Amino acid sequence: MTIVHTHTFDAVIVGAGGAGLMAALYASREADVAVISKLYPTRSHTGAAQGGVGAALGNMEEDRWEWHAYDTVKGSDYLADQDAVDILCQDAIDVVIELEHMGLPFDRFPNGRISQRRFGGHTNNETGRPVMRACHAADRTGHMILQTLYQQCIKNKVNFFDEFQVLDLIRVGNEVRGVVAVEITTGELHIFHSKAVMFATGGWGRCWEVTSNAHSLTGDGAAICLRRGVPLQDMEFFQFHPTGIFKLGILITEGVRGEGGVLINGQGERFMTRYAPNIKDLASRDVVSRAIYLEIMAGRGINGKNYVHLDVTPETVNKYFAEDGEDRRITREHIEAKLPDIADFTRTYLGIDPTREPMPIQPTAHYAMGGIPTDVDGRVLLDAQKTVLNGLYAAGEVACVSVHGANRLGTNSLTDLVVFGRRAGKHMAQYCKERPLEPLPTNPAKEIMDTLAQIRQNEDGARPYELRQRMQKSMTAGVGVFRTQETISQTLAELRALREAYKTVTITDKGKVFNSDLLEAWELGCLLELAEVTAVSALARTESRGGHARDDYPERDDVNWLKHTLCHKEAEGPYRLEYKPVTMGRYQPKARVY
Repeated sequence: MTIVHTHTFDAVIVGAGGAGLMAALYASREADVAVISKLYPTRSHTGAAQGGVGAALGNMEEDRWEWHAYDTVKGSDYLADQDAVDILCQDAIDVVIELEHMGLPFDRFPNGRISQRRFGGHTNNETGRPVMRACHAADRTGHMILQTLYQQCIKNKVNFFDEFQVLDLIRVGNEVRGVVAVEITTGELHIFHSKAVMFATGGWGRCWEVTSNAHSLTGDGAAICLRRGVPLQDMEFFQFHPTGIFKLGILITEGVRGEGGVLINGQGERFMTRYAPNIKDLASRDVVSRAIYLEIMAGRGINGKNYVHLDVTPETVNKYFAEDGEDRRITREHIEAKLPDIADFTRTYLGIDPTREPMPIQPTAHYAMGGIPTDVDGRVLLDAQKTVLNGLYAAGEVACVSVHGANRLGTNSLTDLVVFGRRAGKHMAQYCKERPLEPLPTNPAKEIMDTLAQIRQNEDGARPYELRQRMQKSMTAGVGVFRTQETISQTLAELRALREAYKTVTITDKGKVFNSDLLEAWELGCLLELAEVTAVSALARTESRGGHARDDYPERDDVNWLKHTLCHKEAEGPYRLEYKPVTMGRYQPKARVY
């Protein structure tokens, strides 16, 4: 490959989802900004977020940001940093109103205010009852955020490089000087020279067999940073959303349960009354996912199979509303209006009308609580002492602030995107104003050129899809909703064998133009590294907390494990783990009761 272009900007943002676009919008007010995305921006995975963005607006009932903060810390199983959580929940109110003023078409209550619905783990802290906190645009809230922010970025003359895939970070000492990307259309490499770089590249759910994540979510940004000396934080905590379409993993939003949907097992029982007697089907995601697995393991799946039903039919929902003493009822028209995409998904993929029949669901790999460690301004941190890597930022799912701790509350992903995307964009703009543009090192693209050339030259090795399938099966079996030392160790052994086999991974397409075969092989390398970091971090944490449930260590251990994991990639030898304390605040750890 020949480098044909070098581009120069103040700031480069990798990823065009909600966090990337929010940062670009704010940074572009004072700096020359480029956004690089391997997809067209409005195809970014933020568009898959359905149910709502969390903010304590209190538009129909009393709510407070402090209640939102407590629910977030409690939901995190007390692993979230409470200073960051306070910022998340305070800023959420202003940011949601700002999005409304940008033109985001939120649903409305009859009084004209932004509509809000109930969501898992969000409560009135005084009564313990669910509270309406999720601000929504039907069940396509993330899509509306993407569209709104993209239009604002175009208006603000942000430079977009669509269908360019970033492959490497240019780091010189303790600062960054840009990135290397391939133009997917031509196969040619491009250098993006800049003062600051931000990664907003999303998660890596494709490490598992059943996932809500798009094929594009392969952990590129996290893997690139890991290879350039940045540790990854809390990688053992990966969220399995309780309600994915059976076998497919396509997400059925928590908003279905927010509108009154209930989970039913093969014996016709509303089984969440056993696991969360107060809040029932609206318990936090880790609690509900484990409950579903326990029901299935006890033989109470539907017809003995590995799924349960999510029932939002008016007959069922209204029956349970009456039993719970709730003064509300729903109709088929209400479901069609509030959940149009879900109704369409289930009719398309299952042949089921959710207004008349229950939906078959199972937990699906959904969200990375861990990722690139950052401070509250998005600056990337290199160690437990919080040393900043100058000019490097991260926000969104790829980053770990940490506001989600061991388990993320529903709606807080979109809140995280817009709150910390905005803060990172502001800080990047100020950083770029104060710093000169340092020169590029000699031939910064050589290493990635050699990597791609090696993949092209390999012969007689395994195909990428073969290695990917083995990785996904092993991660699902060994590092899934439940895990033990034995299962994690077996997965680690398989992953190390796969990493060895990957050295000779072989592709068929040797061309340049739209070579998805080559890029998928490179992405597989990212997934294998992130899977191994996840397994290494999980094996070391001998407790159960949030999304990390160890059958051999079933209790949470605050004495030994109330701390964040940092996993470093060494030049030679195994990964190295270190730990840093959780930032505490008003809320001290106690048992979670839902």
